[in-house]
Amino acid sequence: MKVKKFIAPTMPEVMNQIRKDLGADAVILNSKVVLKGGFLGLFKKRNVEVIAALDPAPKKSKEELKLAPTSIVQEVKRKEPPVAEPAPRPVSKPNQQDDLVLKEIKELKAWVAKHGTQPSVYPEAIQSYYEYLLEQEVQKEMAKELMDTVMTDYVESRPDALKQLVSEAVHDKLSKLPFGKQQGNQKFIHFVGPTGVGKTTTIAKIAADQVLNQKKKVAFITMDTYRIAAIDQLRTYSKILEVPLEIAYSLADYQEARKKFSDYDLVLVDTAGRNFRDPAYISQLEEILDVERDFDTYLVLSLTTRTKDLHELVSQFMNIPIKQLIFTKKDETSVYGAILNLCTTYGLGVAYLTNGQDVPDDIEELSVSKICEMIVGDL
Repeated sequence: MKVKKFIAPTMPEVMNQIRKDLGADAVILNSKVVLKGGFLGLFKKRNVEVIAALDPAPKKSKEELKLAPTSIVQEVKRKEPPVAEPAPRPVSKPNQQDDLVLKEIKELKAWVAKHGTQPSVYPEAIQSYYEYLLEQEVQKEMAKELMDTVMTDYVESRPDALKQLVSEAVHDKLSKLPFGKQQGNQKFIHFVGPTGVGKTTTIAKIAADQVLNQKKKVAFITMDTYRIAAIDQLRTYSKILEVPLEIAYSLADYQEARKKFSDYDLVLVDTAGRNFRDPAYISQLEEILDVERDFDTYLVLSLTTRTKDLHELVSQFMNIPIKQLIFTKKDETSVYGAILNLCTTYGLGVAYLTNGQDVPDDIEELSVSKICEMIVGDL
């Protein structure tokens, strides 16, 4: 079997390479997105890597076996033990109409399980938006409240205005919360959150903006000493941006680092990313963040996390004075209802939204209008 790896910027380009090299009978064994190029881990470009294989000696078909020499066929027959053929069983011909009925019953059961047996109280167009919000994982109570608000101004003869009404209803729910980067005098910014959400990369993106665009004097402190890779990653960013880095292995180290960077414009602190269900982890964070109050804390969350886990996670961190949320991995999902759920439930706004791994490009300040656009969609 011939096995070969192919890499190209897009899947269609990879497939063209495979067809030219291995032919149309090639089989894909594995595919994944890889980052290539760049400089010291920065500005890498996405590529698609595919492992493909071709068997140069495929198994012979039945037609080919019929053409085999008689002696070979007889030899095969001699080696095979006789097998008694089972008596033929009557086979009922499938009824296409029956299959269609069964399919409709399954779909109906799935719909009832999702929406309940209560009939719709909304006009058809509004009901479609209500179901769309549920698909966006907006909480059922919230979706109903939004549709009830829309109903007061809905004119059935103007369906084109429905999207705007839904957007305005979402906007009203979020309008009093702080969104985007909030101007303040706090020089120490802490980033907390569970492991794997992209805190370190987010910190690097914010630092790059402050250094390159805002011309601020920036420093790093990392307390994520549980993962060597996190320290190495932040150290690489610090060298590229010419930003000093201090590693705090203890509370005393952290306090010393704060004193060292007291004359800097902005100090970004990367906390340990660990299991948020571990009470000891939360207690350690509370101890560190209770030392001084001249700081802001951002809770970093991934949009790919289940809604139930997100609620549990935010609840665990509510004893810490969270200023705003930061959502990552927008590029890995098309479901954004969790943003509305968390903001309205806990009274927290959102500072940034990240949508990729590229530093410093894949980050933007999040506004209420942007959230409305993401959640309301193009239904």
